[in-house]
Amino acid sequence: MKILTVVGARPQFIKCAPVSRELRKEHEEVLVHTGQHYDREMSDLFFEELGIPKPDYNLGIGSATHAHQTGEMLAGIEDLILEEKPDLLLVYGDTNSTLAGALAAAKVHVPVAHVEAGLRSFDRRMPEEVNRVLTDHCSDLLLCPTETAMENLRKEGITRGVHLTGDVMVDALLGHAEVAKTSPILAELGLERGQYRLATVHRAENTDDPAKLAAIMGALGDLGDVVLPCHPRTEKMLKNTGLYEEANRRIRLIPPVGYLEMLALESSAHQILTDSGGVQKEAYVLGVPCITLRETTEWVETVQDSWNMLVGSDHEAIVRAARTFSPKRERSDVFGKGEAARAIAVIIGEKTE
Repeated sequence: MKILTVVGARPQFIKCAPVSRELRKEHEEVLVHTGQHYDREMSDLFFEELGIPKPDYNLGIGSATHAHQTGEMLAGIEDLILEEKPDLLLVYGDTNSTLAGALAAAKVHVPVAHVEAGLRSFDRRMPEEVNRVLTDHCSDLLLCPTETAMENLRKEGITRGVHLTGDVMVDALLGHAEVAKTSPILAELGLERGQYRLATVHRAENTDDPAKLAAIMGALGDLGDVVLPCHPRTEKMLKNTGLYEEANRRIRLIPPVGYLEMLALESSAHQILTDSGGVQKEAYVLGVPCITLRETTEWVETVQDSWNMLVGSDHEAIVRAARTFSPKRERSDVFGKGEAARAIAVIIGEKTE
């Protein structure tokens, strides 16, 4: 079976790594990188650390408006589908790369498999939510990480081709946790385990709104013990709005880090503040309390189990939550036990039988 896999952003590289290893045991995989994340810290380093094969194609799309980026990806992926003639196209998550891949395949009648199907934040203001919904409705195999995701699809009338697999990010995390412990990042930054908060801020809803960005940075600055690997878009917006110098004085801003370094920082933090879906989930699996800088989340299980708290971008709410929040329940294996990649490979294999 020939599978054309489309990735473009660092969360997709993480998810792709364990699945690609399983698929290549029995199938031919053609890996396409759209170029959505294109610099070394956001792309090449992840391929190296995770042992992902070099992409067969790199579309080199880069950053642009949603419409221009998605349109260029759509055209580029369609050309590759017509050239490679895959039996199946595989996409991950909820980025513009995900939607472009799914639409391109559906238009030329190539079956689509969607890893991380069924997630919903129920906030259509988020471009990721639009991408999720549209991708699910043109997919043939919907590979769900949780029971909640499966129920979301049932409510939308999607019942064919739906499978519960567990979450592939758990596979990746468990597979690299021991190696991450050897990372020298804490020593290099002069950090001690349990003595700092880790923050990430990258979503457009926060970075592209100067008032929200100022409120978040002000709150992180007030906490006084925050380390923040700075996403390129966040750094650009901080400089454009004149917030960078003040933020850099009050917050430990560092360049983006690789996957293993990020796992080391996450596992050793006493608290995480983030607007990233993947980091929310990693915090839960690692047992680190999480404050989410959004008003909604697709990972509702982390909130239901009291390990994650939604606070939005309000300055006082962030500070108050960071100083008072603590989990009240034991964590569960709601995201699976690290066997999702194999389950996905089996389901895809059965598709051709």
